[in-house]
Formats: sequence, C-alpha cells, structure tokens
Amino acid sequence: MAEYCTYEKYVVKKKLETLRNKSGKSAELISLYIPSNKQISDVTNHLREEHEQASNIKSKLTSNNIQEALDSLLAKLRSLNKIPENGIVYFAGTVGIGANRTGMITEVLIPPEPVVDYIYHCDPIFYLEPLEEMLRECNTYGLILLDLREATIGMLVGRQTEVIKHLHSTVPGKQRKGGQSAHRFEQLRRIAIHDFYKRIGDAASEAFMELESDELKGILIGGHSPTKEEFNEGGFLHYELQKKVLGLFDTGYTDESGFSELINAAEDTLQGIDLIKQKKDIETFFKELATDSGKVSYGEDNVRANLELKAVDVLLLSEDLRSERVTLKCSVCGYENKRTRKWKSNEAIPVAGNCPECGFALEVTDIIDTVGEFSELADKCSSRIAFISTDFDEGSQLMIAFGGIAAILRYSTGV
Repeated sequence: MAEYCTYEKYVVKKKLETLRNKSGKSAELISLYIPSNKQISDVTNHLREEHEQASNIKSKLTSNNIQEALDSLLAKLRSLNKIPENGIVYFAGTVGIGANRTGMITEVLIPPEPVVDYIYHCDPIFYLEPLEEMLRECNTYGLILLDLREATIGMLVGRQTEVIKHLHSTVPGKQRKGGQSAHRFEQLRRIAIHDFYKRIGDAASEAFMELESDELKGILIGGHSPTKEEFNEGGFLHYELQKKVLGLFDTGYTDESGFSELINAAEDTLQGIDLIKQKKDIETFFKELATDSGKVSYGEDNVRANLELKAVDVLLLSEDLRSERVTLKCSVCGYENKRTRKWKSNEAIPVAGNCPECGFALEVTDIIDTVGEFSELADKCSSRIAFISTDFDEGSQLMIAFGGIAAILRYSTGV
C-alpha cells in the first residue's frame, strides 16, 4: 500500500476537485461532517428537524431542493450500521450539470484523518475546508543558512521552501587596511561578526516565534564552518527556539539555492517527512535509468506490463496524474478498444465514435481511474506505491517527461 500520499488521500483529493466546481442556485447544498463518537440516531433526528424547517422557506424551489437533499442523506444514514473510525462526510444538493439543467448529487467520503466536530452546513457551495486542511502538509521546519557574507532565513512547510529574509553582512575581509593595528582590526572584525550574528538571531526569532510551539517541528542550520557553530553556540536565537535546533549541516551556498542542499544534508534528521522519502525514491529511479541497468520502467503501457509480470518493486505515481482508461465496444461485430484520456472535473465523456471494423456506433462500456487501476495491480504483486509531488524538480520531471507513471523493478524484464 501507499506509504506517504496514500491512495485514499488521492481519492479524496480528486473528489474535492469535482465538488469544488459544483454550485447551487441558493443556500441549498448540504455538507455534513459526522465524527465517530456521534450517535447516528442524533444525526437522523437533527436532519428531520432541518427537513421540517425547510418547509418554511419562501422559495418553493429552494425548499424542495433542500428537502430532497435531506431525504437523500437520511436514506444514506439508514444503511449505515456504524460510523467509521475517522468519521464520515456527506455532500448532497441540486447542482448545475450544464445546458441550464440541474441534478441531485450525493457524495460520501471517508476522511483521511478523524473528523473532530459535527458540522451541518448549508450554502450555495459545498463546505470543503475541513477536508482540505486534512490533506494539507503541516509539518514546518525553520531554515537558517549563513556565512560571514550573507544569511538567508526561511521555512520548509510540507514540501515547499519559502524565503523569509535575506541579510547582508558588514563584516570586513581578513585583509586589514593600512593605518590599523592587527589587534584593533581583529577587534572591529569580531564586533561586526557579533552584530551580524545578532541580526540573524533576531530576524530568525521574529519569524519562527510567530508559529505555535507544536507547529514548528525543528530548526536546521546550514553554512560554512566554523561560522554556523559560532552562531549556534553564541545563544543568538530565542531560548525557546534554541531547544528546537535539530542539527548543523555543511552547505556550499547560503542564499536561497542552499535550501535544497540543506534539506538533502539533513536527510537522516528529516527521515520521517514525505519530501525526503519521495526524493530518495525518485533519485533511485534516475540512478538506475542513468546506469542503463534495465531495472526501471516508465510510461503507462510498459509499467502496466511489468506490473502484470509482478516485476515492480516500487511504483512511482505523480500526485498530479489525472487520467482514466475508457473501454469502447461495438455491440455488432464485437470490436473492443481501450483508450486513456486526461480526466478533468465535471467534463462530459466524449462521443465514442464509430467502429473501425463495421462502422456502427461504439459504446463506452467501462471507465477506470488510472491511479486506481495501477494501485490495484501494485497491491496484487506486493509492490510499494510512492506518490510523488511536483513541488520539487525531479518530481516535476516524473510528470512532464515520463507521463506521471514509472517504476523501479525487482529485475530486468526487457519490457
């Protein structure tokens, strides 16, 4: 099964993309979040009360649409024996389906994390924020890069780095000017270094102290030696932040480009976060590809073939992959064809066209989500699934250059 961005999270994310584009004519779309400790009978009683109150709405159309949505939810609850461990989320309402037509939809989602509060929300759009928050990467690390010329302060939030402040120093070089004694010059230089360290500490403390204590998971300090060691040992950070320093790491760059170097250097320290795991998997793929070992595969058809051979060790899927496999059949001559098309939320299925063998109209007999198909094949051959973000260069390459599908193989298959 998937370890970091699980298939279940992918399903939720894809459904949210669809629901985000749905809207009603008035406040008639119902979003219902039910935590696991809520009694089904209590929810049912509440929905019946809402049903009764909806009859008082002046607009007959709005009243009927809300009551129809509530009827749909009550029917779903009647078939629910027990609320899942993470709770359950329902969306129901009459939405536009194109060509000035409307239709009732009801969606059910098992959230990736526990629902905390019971929420009944009625609005022209669905209330998606609690689920979006569950999918958001929230681990935050403070980043400090410094040498005696410059310093860069930033954050690693989930998988993305952001620059908060860049500082330039006034520390003179080691060559003293004429007219100054060596001792005096060194004194002035040490004062300038101390002042620069203080500016760095103050700027970092101001930025990181704005975060909640449990939100900031730690601080990484990178740069040249002995500069970073002097800064760390000098107590220039707020004492609460000093306790969060996870380690000091050598980096060649101290501007924004050094952030990637710092994160890679801190790989062992950050072993638990998704970004490091993803980078390791994609680096392994590119390494095997460069050595021409035959132990990699890419492209939908080749990877599918290797999955069917049970040769895939790690299946790499881009988090941005959105496609589906459409099966077309001719009911007259039996011709069958399968095509892959890009999936877009709320996009109608294109006309199948005519049979190339006999000319009769083809029928769409099956539509399978590509990620779902590949995840199922991977489970059957005990392959690990790694969902790869496009928030870093190598992850973007997987999507752009390899179509979002690749694999690290157990052995070379020649496919």
